[in-house]
Amino acid sequence: MSDKSASFIEEIKASYSPSGSSIYLGAGILDGTVYSEAEVNLSLKMMTRHGLVAGATGTGKTRTLQLFAEQLSDAGVPVFMLDVKGDLSGLNEAGAANPKIEDRSKQLNKPFVPTGFPVEIYSLSGKVGAQMRATVLEFGPTLLSKVLDLNDTQAGVMAVIFKYADDNKMPIIDLNDLKKLVSYLSEDAGAAEIKSNYGTISTSTSGTILRKIIAVEQQGLANMFGEKSFDIEDLFDRVDGKGTISLLNIADVQNQPVLYSTFLLSLLAEIFSREPEVGDLDKPKLVFFFDEAHLLFKDSSKAFLEQIETIIRLIRSKGIGVFFCTQSPTDVPESVLAQLGNRVQHALRAFTPNDVDALKKTANTYPKSNFYEIDKMLTSLGTGQALITVLNEKGIPTQVAATMLTAPRSTMGPLTTADFDKLVEGSAMYGKYKDAIDPESAYDILTKRVNDQAAEAEKAQQEALEQKEAKTASKPKPGEKSLVEEVMGATITRQIGREIVRGIFGMLTGKKPRGKSGGLFGF
Repeated sequence: MSDKSASFIEEIKASYSPSGSSIYLGAGILDGTVYSEAEVNLSLKMMTRHGLVAGATGTGKTRTLQLFAEQLSDAGVPVFMLDVKGDLSGLNEAGAANPKIEDRSKQLNKPFVPTGFPVEIYSLSGKVGAQMRATVLEFGPTLLSKVLDLNDTQAGVMAVIFKYADDNKMPIIDLNDLKKLVSYLSEDAGAAEIKSNYGTISTSTSGTILRKIIAVEQQGLANMFGEKSFDIEDLFDRVDGKGTISLLNIADVQNQPVLYSTFLLSLLAEIFSREPEVGDLDKPKLVFFFDEAHLLFKDSSKAFLEQIETIIRLIRSKGIGVFFCTQSPTDVPESVLAQLGNRVQHALRAFTPNDVDALKKTANTYPKSNFYEIDKMLTSLGTGQALITVLNEKGIPTQVAATMLTAPRSTMGPLTTADFDKLVEGSAMYGKYKDAIDPESAYDILTKRVNDQAAEAEKAQQEALEQKEAKTASKPKPGEKSLVEEVMGATITRQIGREIVRGIFGMLTGKKPRGKSGGLFGF
């Protein structure tokens, strides 16, 4: 063994031999040779410092996530991860050896022990797993605006709608509640009600928001909003001492990347808001993997990015680790990337000027190495190999190590259809979340209010009509005489009038009026 090789082994062992519990990732590679004694381990304690798994398509990122999930489960740490293609369900089934796996095991000097792990499968549509829902209120205006692709003005209106609902104790459970609020607050009585305290919502803005809500419904994804809302405590389950691996199967909604990536962030936000502070633990309570992370950050508003940054910065104190998975580190904003202490970088390709620029930027983010030219190493890694640097137990970045990763011990692919259906339908989570419930919410409250207002308006209109009819009835019809006219025109009335006039005239002239004796009044 050369002095260089001995020095390499010594430095890798010094960097990657934590005193506490850890997970085994693989062994160091130098000049094409795998040195099994140069083990690359990641301290469980440091997994709450978050991480990044990156690399070009086809370099083995998904299998790296699989081995992470397996080792965490073995350590009793629950895992939540996105299953983009529906091919991670094989985690539930023990794998099978093949020549490639046996060769890798030999190079690493580690026996291959096929093992299955406890798995729960969830679905946003409810068609390929247990239904996973969140209320519109839990999503909040910022995340919902991201899902609906609202501009800044429309997002501001969404914030007003949520504020009004909160002030008036109107739960926004599903999209029907939201549509009702948008319609009510932009028309007639509702618009007048909010004008002084909240401002006016234009019909064009409300119309745009309504159209985008309807578009989500037409894509068959309305079911993800409502009750029974997913209880995040179900993510912390363990079975026989092993952490449960919860998979969100999005195979049937792959064409809605903004929706599912934002849903993941809403879950993370819910965990952040509900879980207590625990400080530094010997191992994380839960590790959250964000696959296709670039979709989360693409075209995001400033408010949205600020929310992500805040959650990532503070959630580690809740005992939660977050790992992003994407093609290039440049897909992640610098403010977030700076908080990811553990890095597993698969091969990068440099076919275009943009690729070359991304390669240079990536290489510059790694610590200086005594054994590698980072930029050249990044383009020469093979499938199942990665360039790794993590934080040691003192929070210091480790020596960069080109690593032959250990192979997953579970099936590297999906379960058969029969086994998949059996796993899903036999799950307690499937029964727990299968049926939706419909509690009283904004839709019911506003519907009652509108109906009451309509009834009051109808009553007032009826009363006004009756008053008008009564007034009309009291007036004489054309050609008819009023009561006074009829009295004044009567014969006896005319006779009384003549007698009175005669009597008064006789008194003035001293003459007795003519007529019957005594007259009508005895004059």
